[in-house]
Amino acid sequence: MILALDPLFLEKVGLSVVLIALFKVVLAFAIILVGVMFMVWFERKVISDMQHRIGPNIAGPWGLFQTLADGLKLLMKEDLVPEHSNRVVFKLAPFLSIVPAFLTFAIIPLGGNFESKSGVINIFGHDTFLQIADPPVGILLALAMSSIAVYGVMLAGWASGSKYPLLGSVRASAQMVSYEAALGLSVAAIILQTGSLSTHDMVVDQAAGGFAGFIPNWNLIVTGFVPFVIFLIAGTAELNRPPFDLVEAEQELVGGFHTEYSSFRFAIFFLAEYLNTITMSAIIVTIFLGGPSGPVLIEGIDWAWGILWFLVKLFVFLFTFVWFRATLPRFRYDQLMDFGWKLLIPLSLGWFLFLGALNISNDRGWNASLVVAVTVAVGVAAGALLMAAVRTARTERLNQEVDLHG
Repeated sequence: MILALDPLFLEKVGLSVVLIALFKVVLAFAIILVGVMFMVWFERKVISDMQHRIGPNIAGPWGLFQTLADGLKLLMKEDLVPEHSNRVVFKLAPFLSIVPAFLTFAIIPLGGNFESKSGVINIFGHDTFLQIADPPVGILLALAMSSIAVYGVMLAGWASGSKYPLLGSVRASAQMVSYEAALGLSVAAIILQTGSLSTHDMVVDQAAGGFAGFIPNWNLIVTGFVPFVIFLIAGTAELNRPPFDLVEAEQELVGGFHTEYSSFRFAIFFLAEYLNTITMSAIIVTIFLGGPSGPVLIEGIDWAWGILWFLVKLFVFLFTFVWFRATLPRFRYDQLMDFGWKLLIPLSLGWFLFLGALNISNDRGWNASLVVAVTVAVGVAAGALLMAAVRTARTERLNQEVDLHG
């Protein structure tokens, strides 16, 4: 357990310390807003290329100002509030969706030299981390914010006074509960390996050493890839992005939970969706791919290399989420529930127990091959029992339907 504290707050708190903290907040806020504008343009451009279309190309060079034009259009539209809605909750709900995303981004290390300086940089004569905050329970804060975000969606649907937004918000809460457990268990595997809840400590741990002198010590590799795949799938479901966008399935729900919204409040929901995509990608990069850690190729500007490696890794996952949207068909709702409860949760729990058994065997000097063989056998037996139970339940349900309609 590393438990490194931000050196900025180990000093006597004065005006300069406060100004540096405010500078980091404003900088992160600006980066995330520009990132959202880029993400909207990037998604449209990539999907248009995949579908052999042109995409945005009028507003600004290569259509770069299209997102800005859309934002200005939404701001100038009429702000409608349904007659039978709960006006206070209706107006508050969009902000409950966007605030958790900003708070989550605050714990992401954005740069720094993690190879030799543990991510410490110097700003105006003060040592600090290139992240807004590094709480000792940072990754738990991210999970908590992910759970709280659904309240904005739920309250938006309920307060609209219409049945279709309400159905969309109910779907959102059920989907969040279904995939939150798998998401948390995959993170638990990371905590088991690193021994810390701090996102900064996780990056420092991954930057140390490596396999065979050249393979990165990323948690993606250390945990055996399975928690990474589970986190990526569950994270996509948490974002309500395709193929898990049942929350706003336009075939049955028109526009989903935000059907009754217009103007600025609709823009906030739109902003929250893309902001959450960037934040989730940043979380994946931080806990699985070493965050900003990477080789320093030119000395003297070592702080800049951390920012570069972070952006490169982040871009890979932003492209992956767009790729998902362009290629994967939407799940049926029963498939969505079955996939979360009957596959991801048992698999994430089983892999967590497997990693725990390996750690105990290493600590106590047990035969590693025997431990692996026993845990694999137990896992296969448990999987077979689960599949048998699912098949039995499905057969009984079909028999009941035949008896009912026969």
